[in-house]
Amino acid sequence: MSSPRRNIEGRPLGACAASTSSPGSPVHGGGGGGGGGGSSSRFEFQSLLNSRTPCADPTCARLRASESPVHRRGSFPLAGTNPSQASPPLLPEEDRLDLNPSFLGIALRSLLAIDLWLSKKLGVCAGESSSWGSVRPLMKLLEISGHGIPWLLGTLYCLSRSDSWAGREVLTNLLFALLLDLLLVALIKGLVRRRRPTHNQMDMFFTLSVDKYSFPSGHATRAALVSRFILNHLVLAIPLRVLVVLWAFILGLSRVMLGRHNVTDVAFGFFLGYTQYSIVNYCWLSPYNAPFLFVLWNQQ
Repeated sequence: MSSPRRNIEGRPLGACAASTSSPGSPVHGGGGGGGGGGSSSRFEFQSLLNSRTPCADPTCARLRASESPVHRRGSFPLAGTNPSQASPPLLPEEDRLDLNPSFLGIALRSLLAIDLWLSKKLGVCAGESSSWGSVRPLMKLLEISGHGIPWLLGTLYCLSRSDSWAGREVLTNLLFALLLDLLLVALIKGLVRRRRPTHNQMDMFFTLSVDKYSFPSGHATRAALVSRFILNHLVLAIPLRVLVVLWAFILGLSRVMLGRHNVTDVAFGFFLGYTQYSIVNYCWLSPYNAPFLFVLWNQQ
């Protein structure tokens, strides 16, 4: 005699349904009369139905769900189970991207590390005990030559002593360029707020509140701006023109040697100063477009 079909728990099929059926049901043999063959056929038919329908037994339901291919993929937790037993949710796409830094982020961090390392290596005049500490007074004198206060006072003095319209026009625009430079540098320093190098000594000449920040170098922007202004509006011999360019370059280099700035601060300062002259040249002030600035000279 063939053995009855068994479910995954090793019990005969229909056991779940038989345990919940009424005593008078055909499965228990109660109720309407019929032969043994009819009862057996009805029992097998009921067993087939129970094998296709979900079992009411919780253990049976859990075992069936555990063998489901969808459950094995872990696409959703089982119903009726503990939330702690459910599979952990996947990370959002943006969080997974943050775990893998981009090429641009790696490149920027590498450039920053090279900038800090090179700035520290070039800071040979940062202190008296440095390798080039003996030339530190000369570098500080060069620092004063590029400060904004001497340039502003010198331009105002020359403007008051000038007796030609061409000279007054050039000096007025130089004053406008210096004021624009001070404003833009202070604004960018206040926005970026990059600290000065750690090996810097805060013994600078006439500092303001924003001078505790490093990016960009105001001396470098002023050197590039003034040198381009002089080369375009003053007639100078070739040796003097070379000296002007050398002064701007050495002034920017001295900022790194003194430990005042990093290399990128000076590089961006040169770029900003070069760009500022283009702005001044575009907004050139003359007695025709800004006559109120030249009223004082008409009264003399």
